[in-house]
Amino acid sequence: MELGVIGLGRMGRIVVDRCLDGGHDVVAFDIDADARADAGDAGATAVDSIPAVADELGDDERVWLMVPAGDPVDAALDELAPHLGSEAVVVDGGNSHFEDSTRRASEREFAYLDCGTSGGPASAENGFSLMVGGPEWAYDELAPVFDAVATGPDGHDRMGPAGAGHYVKMVHNGVEYALMQAYGEGFELLHDGRYDLDLEAVARTWNNGAVIRSWLLELCEEAFREEGSDLGDVADHVAGGSTGTWTVQEGLEQEVPLPLIYQALSERFNSRATGDGEGRFSRRLANRLRYGFGRHEVARRDDA
Repeated sequence: MELGVIGLGRMGRIVVDRCLDGGHDVVAFDIDADARADAGDAGATAVDSIPAVADELGDDERVWLMVPAGDPVDAALDELAPHLGSEAVVVDGGNSHFEDSTRRASEREFAYLDCGTSGGPASAENGFSLMVGGPEWAYDELAPVFDAVATGPDGHDRMGPAGAGHYVKMVHNGVEYALMQAYGEGFELLHDGRYDLDLEAVARTWNNGAVIRSWLLELCEEAFREEGSDLGDVADHVAGGSTGTWTVQEGLEQEVPLPLIYQALSERFNSRATGDGEGRFSRRLANRLRYGFGRHEVARRDDA
């Protein structure tokens, strides 16, 4: 299959590379000329504009957007739409709000698939988890590409109509917040508790057969191995996007209590309001975990 990819940042480039490795042809564009050149060197056909992506594709117009959520998605669609036919399929692989995805799907003549993407840059080798919303025929049409970008056929599914994919991804991120908070609090008690513990050893032991083993716990083990049991100079500052906030807002609107996710979100907000100093261990661990799965920059203390 031939696929156009718009946006060649960390995640978009992984889409390109996994599609090429899966035997698909890729037409690639990014506003950064170096990113375009690198994609061309990897085997993609690099073009210098969004309209050129559509012009380069054949009759089966299939395009994957991997641009920041919000206005950049609408801007890319506005520039792309005049060059696409009604049978085209466009995938939005970013963290768009599900209501924006529903709106975009209703505004366009072509098929619009909202694709929640989980795994982050750390999943470049193994593939992503993809949660897709939109027309079933369009999802089926893109299945070979989803197979390549995801971990395989079991790594993606159609969640429902337009908006459902990004809705499921939104809740996924809320759960992620709560899981990180739970691990952080547990390791904070171990760190400040009765015994002088090697937290890397604790995490490694838990990861081998314990009920709470997980990839996040593997990333805890990695953090303690690389930073030490005291997490070195990792700061008490947890950045993040809007998906956790959206999850809590949706819980309020649907009158579904989300106390754990709300508390985890509050801890993140509070971490950004505190001053210098060591801060809470649980939030410092969450800061480091974000690097583990998303390669987000680790905020560090100046006084360490």
